[in-house]
Amino acid sequence: MQPGEPNPAATDPSGAPPTAVPPRRNCAAHEVDHRLRRTLPEYATAQDALERRTRARRTAAVAREGCTRITVVVHVVHRTEEENLSTEQVVSQIDVLNHDFRATNPDREGTPEPFKPLVADARISFELATTDPDGNPTEGITRTASDRDSFSSETEDVKSSGSGGADPWPPDRYLNIWTCGDLVSAAGDGLLGYAQFPGGPAETDGVVILHSAFGTTGTVTAPFDLGRTTTHEVGHWLNLRHIWGDDGTGCSGSDLVEDTPNCAGPNYGAPTFPSVTCDNGPDGDLFVNYMDYTDDAGMFMFTPGQVERMDAALDGPRASLGTTVGC
Repeated sequence: MQPGEPNPAATDPSGAPPTAVPPRRNCAAHEVDHRLRRTLPEYATAQDALERRTRARRTAAVAREGCTRITVVVHVVHRTEEENLSTEQVVSQIDVLNHDFRATNPDREGTPEPFKPLVADARISFELATTDPDGNPTEGITRTASDRDSFSSETEDVKSSGSGGADPWPPDRYLNIWTCGDLVSAAGDGLLGYAQFPGGPAETDGVVILHSAFGTTGTVTAPFDLGRTTTHEVGHWLNLRHIWGDDGTGCSGSDLVEDTPNCAGPNYGAPTFPSVTCDNGPDGDLFVNYMDYTDDAGMFMFTPGQVERMDAALDGPRASLGTTVGC
């Protein structure tokens, strides 16, 4: 199924009810960022260096050549049969990433007319690993049975076999994605996912996604059933911020991108155009952007300014991961 197509109701073969899905999008990437800045001076230093690199690229108008292919491993951590995602469900998510980061998703046509010139091809593709860290053949999916019924973004327990999760593969060679059952923030709120920005500890580097928000088939549950949670979190992993700048509902925050209009806070559900805040009329908030909080069916695009930030990450702290290929 392609992004933007309707998804049939997912059922668990065991007959178990689906895992509870948060009523609206919630991501803890900014919480992880703040925690690492408080506790790891070297992380703050690395982030500051990346921002300088990003500004320098923007000033010099340097473009990354070709396309970048990133190798992915998906760690399926499961307590129930429902959470042990099928290979088909995992592959469906990789397909979504490949459409969204190349701007070939059919539903991009739903972008409001004033924002269509901002739809950008990030020139990034993704493939499941075919070789594991020891050089053995792999399908790019690991499966870990766990007795944990929830995992926390605060303790990062899904990322370690010692706490009921799965250990990462070397993050300088693989994008590690974990899927699991219930996922909660430091405050105990339900999450769809979270990510670690570049420059953080290797042992926790990667992206975590609630199993029922991963891909487009199997256990996915509306309105987060088109794979956009992973697109959003991989955006964070490549150093993109939320478009409102994580300042609550004020107008003083910034995502450090010039072509995303300043907005007062996250947009939820399915907004109608225009949604004007922070004196950003007449077109208002760019709520169709992958880095907002709308439902999956309402987010369609990255902007050229966001692609510049991803370019800087891929030429800097993420440089060892990408293979340059033709577009």
